[in-house]
Amino acid sequence: MTEAAVSATTPYETIGGEPTIRAFCARFYALMDELPEARACRAVHPPSTARAEEKLYEYLTGWLGGPPLYTDKYGHPRLRMRHFPAAIGAEEVTGWLACFHKAWGEIVPPSPVSDEIVERVESLAWHMRNDEMHRGAPCGDGTA
Repeated sequence: MTEAAVSATTPYETIGGEPTIRAFCARFYALMDELPEARACRAVHPPSTARAEEKLYEYLTGWLGGPPLYTDKYGHPRLRMRHFPAAIGAEEVTGWLACFHKAWGEIVPPSPVSDEIVERVESLAWHMRNDEMHRGAPCGDGTA
């Protein structure tokens, strides 16, 4: 592969595309129900996480350089605004990250690209914290 071809490969393609992202999202939400440390994070989700799982899949697909599924359906992600109705504090963030790290480690092969994605996701997860500004009701409709 030429140097130009390597640089044209997106993180989405590098980690395995649609099958990898789907498997990751399914495992992520399964872990949210399994891990005790994710209890607070799970509590801000509706009883069924099916819609949240699909939205995470759509978001990650586009965010990693694949088809812009999320933005085609919903427009700009505005993640912080969309999550604002949920009270997200340190416990929710650490629970979410516990699920993320475990699922990512199980599904996505290690690589420098994978490491970079994890770094970016950790920063984004902490950016979602809003409990110092607002303590809203749980996201009962699953729109986040």
